[in-house]
Amino acid sequence: MDLTKLKSMAKEHQITAIDLKYCGLEGRWYHITFPISRLEYMMNHGVSFDGSSIPGMRAVESGDMIVKPDLATAMIEENDGLKIIVMLGTICDAVTGKGVAKDPRSVANRAQQYMVSTGIADESLWIPELEYYIFDEAIYKNSKYDTSYRFTSCQSKECLPDEYTDYQAMAHQDKKGYHQCTPFDLYFNVRQRAVTEMEKLGIDVRYHHHEVGLAGQQEVETELSLFPKICDSVLIMKDLIRRAAFDEGCTVTFMPKPIYNEPGNGMHYHILLRKKGKNLFWKKGGYADLSNEALYFIGGILKHGDSLTAFTNPSTNSFKRLLPGFEAPTKLFYGLANRSAAIRIPNYVHTEPDKRIEFRTGDATANPYLAMSAILMAGLDGIANKFMPNEHGYGPYDVNVASMPKAKQDKLKSIPTNLKDALLALKKDHAYLLAGGVFSEELINSWIDLKMKEVEAVQNRPHPYEMALYYNM
Repeated sequence: MDLTKLKSMAKEHQITAIDLKYCGLEGRWYHITFPISRLEYMMNHGVSFDGSSIPGMRAVESGDMIVKPDLATAMIEENDGLKIIVMLGTICDAVTGKGVAKDPRSVANRAQQYMVSTGIADESLWIPELEYYIFDEAIYKNSKYDTSYRFTSCQSKECLPDEYTDYQAMAHQDKKGYHQCTPFDLYFNVRQRAVTEMEKLGIDVRYHHHEVGLAGQQEVETELSLFPKICDSVLIMKDLIRRAAFDEGCTVTFMPKPIYNEPGNGMHYHILLRKKGKNLFWKKGGYADLSNEALYFIGGILKHGDSLTAFTNPSTNSFKRLLPGFEAPTKLFYGLANRSAAIRIPNYVHTEPDKRIEFRTGDATANPYLAMSAILMAGLDGIANKFMPNEHGYGPYDVNVASMPKAKQDKLKSIPTNLKDALLALKKDHAYLLAGGVFSEELINSWIDLKMKEVEAVQNRPHPYEMALYYNM
């Protein structure tokens, strides 16, 4: 897409405005809108904004920043009959015009440039698996004297909406929802509507289906896609999923563990590296047909697994998902087809072009630019230092570790059990992220400060279940 084509597209569709979206440090989209007549000026000069008003981005005394539109991301969006052109932007310094240290898109671009500069690979391909819940209602409140939340779903008899009689007996209980079929897959149309929009925007979807959680848990998975563009795609997918649900009168959450004792929402990442079109992770005859480069890459991720969770699982709620018994990893090891492993080698992939690994720890509260960049940097560090996981107790293990003797389980390195420990691990172990100037001390310190405030905000509040435990003590 060039400027001439964009102007032509705007004229053809009678579009009068450009909506510029950019990603904050915490992974949330922000936007600013300007008339189409200002397009050429904005392309040359960017759009100014107050960076100090975006959490963790910039101090008040140095808040002036600009967002530069990325022409390659231009797409048409329609809401209630109103068409606008949406573009994603990069946060840049107002003086130099360069992507700032804490701009997430710039971090991902620097990670790509660093990977190429090492000579290890020229492409990395990713498949994100997005899991989420669709609820009919989500009501929550937090005050000093009243704290509560309530979710309802027409699919589960345990949480039906008020006055919903289920006279057609569509709701179930005491069963799993995995691949539940229509008409009982009540939110199929909501999923398909979002996927249709994804495909229109060039996001290739591999499949979508109902997940294990009966009360409306869903999954959408892409085809292998190039980094860093796939980071943009994750935020676009989340947005389209929310919009489709909203239009159907539903609500969506990507929270890792919205419901106690029910399956949680992860965001697994399938990853492979290529150089000159060759898959670097493939070697016929090795363990799971993996090359040494693949094993080193795995080793780097597992070695830095503690600190990685600060970016891949960056919410206090994240660690309520990482519990034994829910196909969520709690130990840092790898294995073939092993869903209790932090890194699983898919056993349904047996060809050179598609051989890949799957990192199963993450969830969708992550900022995709930061999480995927951090994973890539950890893997590249493993290759650069030839860190063989087998030699350091990281596997392979092809059994459910929960069934192993406790003494053997205790020897395995564990994932942090809470966000505070993950952030402390990042504070100690982040040199691998600084290579090539991809991440910066400034970004890492701001991230730790931002997330520690969330830790304290949750930690300092009485928990509703504490009332049941202690009110009448």
